Amino acid sequence: MMNKKDVFFIGIKGTGMASLAKICLNLGYEVSGSDIETHFFTEDSLRSLNVPILTFAKENIKDNTIVVAGNAFLDDHIEIIEAKSNDSIEFYRYHEFLGEIMNNFRSIAVSGSHGKTTTTTLLKDMLETSVDTGYLIGDGTGNLDKDDTYFALEACEFRRHFLAYKPNIAIMTNFEIDHVDYFKDNEDYLNAYDAFSENVKELIIAWGDDPQFDNLKLKGEVWTYGFDKSNDISLDNIIRHTNETEFDLIFKGEKLKHFKLPLVGDHMVLNALAVIGVGIYEKISLDKVEAGLRNFKGALRRYVIDDLGDNIIIDDYAHHPTEIKVTLEATRTRYPDRKIVAIFKPHRVGRVYYFAEEFKEALMLADEVGLCPFTSIDDYEEGIDIDITYLQDKIPGSFIVNERDEDIKMLADLKPAVYVFMSSKNIYDLEDKLKELL
Repeated sequence: MMNKKDVFFIGIKGTGMASLAKICLNLGYEVSGSDIETHFFTEDSLRSLNVPILTFAKENIKDNTIVVAGNAFLDDHIEIIEAKSNDSIEFYRYHEFLGEIMNNFRSIAVSGSHGKTTTTTLLKDMLETSVDTGYLIGDGTGNLDKDDTYFALEACEFRRHFLAYKPNIAIMTNFEIDHVDYFKDNEDYLNAYDAFSENVKELIIAWGDDPQFDNLKLKGEVWTYGFDKSNDISLDNIIRHTNETEFDLIFKGEKLKHFKLPLVGDHMVLNALAVIGVGIYEKISLDKVEAGLRNFKGALRRYVIDDLGDNIIIDDYAHHPTEIKVTLEATRTRYPDRKIVAIFKPHRVGRVYYFAEEFKEALMLADEVGLCPFTSIDDYEEGIDIDITYLQDKIPGSFIVNERDEDIKMLADLKPAVYVFMSSKNIYDLEDKLKELL
């Protein structure tokens, strides 16, 4: 397996795919790929490394190569058909290829409905203070060298893809059902994590306060973390500042250390507790653990703050109601006296239809709510015939935002404000136009 040295990525601009492509460059592979022509933020770093990015064509698929297909592309894609029909090609899906690479390192996988990207970034920051660490993060960043000891990566439950991974340690941040277009129900969703637990070689570190935790049947050794003192990893004497948080770390009933971290919001503290658990298990000194966590600057597209003086623009990947809720709560903690304007661009009609009430409650934490229409081809699902007005009708005073001059001006007229842009899709063009006006 993997004995060829040319790797071609179908859908190379995908966040995970772009990271994996850069990792393969480091590991000595010749890398190229294909994608649509529309600019995506991940391609900038690929182009700076002179990675060829082609438009889709069956002629791109060459003999005696490894071909890795992004999970957004179905088996009827022109390049996938070509690759699968060629016996000289080793064909993988993204998660399958990543599973092969993981086997060469001490790997720590971060799974869960929410918080994977931020927690993996914290984990990487913590580990690399002490030892050479590679990482693969869903914001399009990745780096892995042959000599690295650790490999920190995201493990997504989407279509059970994380079952291709066999990590030494797994973090499980939460278990709230998502990907409702695939998982039949809550039990089906939890079963995926139970199955994943059987792949974990040594230790699972899981959020013990999750309402679904007691319904899981995780295999192997499990440490829990959370605010409740019954967890293996918990805290005491928490002090929430506007730009950092302090707490005493408690491990198995014993106070180990006082931490002071540049994190805001209880969800961020929970992510840090999980990562501290890894440090304890790996016998890294807690002073080094804290130093590593203090290096955290945030992940790309995860609560990125642009201070424009009287106005603040925040860009965040939140696309599930729970993520929107914690993002807006953290914003209220950070900017307690400011007007908060939420601008949300949804992904998948099924998610909006299924969680409509939860989206309403989360978005109403803001003072003003702007909603962008569905735009991408994978937003739509058979049997669900709604548009963005379905959500707008539930949120009093909310308004539709398109990329038109009059809509951008309407947003600008709400100044001075903290504008929180939330989406897993392309919302940057809208942000950039608002920045120009402000």
